[in-house]
Amino acid sequence: MRVYLSHGTLSFPGYFGERALAALQQHAEVVRNHGEAELRDEALAEAAQGCDAIIAYRGSPGTEATFANSPQLKAFLRCAVDISTVDVAAASRHGILVTQATPGFVDAVVELGLGFMVDLARGVSRAVQDYRAGRIPEVRPGLQLRGATLGLVGYGRIARRMAEVATAMGMRVLAHDPQTGTHTLPEVLQADIIVCLALSTPETRHLMNAGAFAAMRRGAFFINLSRGELVDEAALEAALESGHLAGAAMDVGSFPDQMPNPRLAARADVIATPHVGGLTPAAAEHQAMDTVRQIAALAAGRMPEGAVNGPQATRLKLGG
Repeated sequence: MRVYLSHGTLSFPGYFGERALAALQQHAEVVRNHGEAELRDEALAEAAQGCDAIIAYRGSPGTEATFANSPQLKAFLRCAVDISTVDVAAASRHGILVTQATPGFVDAVVELGLGFMVDLARGVSRAVQDYRAGRIPEVRPGLQLRGATLGLVGYGRIARRMAEVATAMGMRVLAHDPQTGTHTLPEVLQADIIVCLALSTPETRHLMNAGAFAAMRRGAFFINLSRGELVDEAALEAALESGHLAGAAMDVGSFPDQMPNPRLAARADVIATPHVGGLTPAAAEHQAMDTVRQIAALAAGRMPEGAVNGPQATRLKLGG
């Protein structure tokens, strides 16, 4: 079996790694992307000519142009949970299997969220910036997390783990999930700290809008660790500008590759990181090793775990 690994030289160390590569080479002949650029469309198809599968970094989306120009391609493996970069319908039309990885980043995202909570509650970044600018920071009382209320909007794997950690710290936890329903959203919005962890769907776009921010307690904090499109950023900025919210933190936003909006990130009352919530060696290797196991299954003639469109993958010749 021949596999094209799309990760370029810049993304490979942090998002795939040597250990996963060595494991992959035990099951397939691997063709590497030795350039810095992430290839897409016809360029990706050309680079992967003669390959049975592509393992794709997010910079190499699965598009109609790639699938239409890859007559030998049988599988497109997304080395992540998020398959929004893959046109699954187009892959299915061409009989190409699409797979996704399982989440290995739960603890990494929760830890970043905990850091955001401590930073916002105690004004850590504000004091650091003041000192670096040669100013003496204003001394303000902070929010003690023990005894405070955490509101979780969304209650998937990450939110459930965050609830465990917060409860162990002595916080009261309220959760609302737009899909399953737990507490009502108005109840959750009364928390001291709101963390957005909902799934991104057409129904949840701008779930956190002007009405939601107005319903939050004055002086509360807002954190987004999910997807940028869940938040009406103009409404968030207005809530910060008016002083209704005491601060916000975000690892995602409306800029390309889910990066935070630089306009918001530049505010003194905002903490922003460049979409690195799941970016730890342990989390990246977990997802890379998922793709290795998927390639091993395909090489053995089996449908891999993580298959998204198995019945439509007509180019596969599986032995059971």
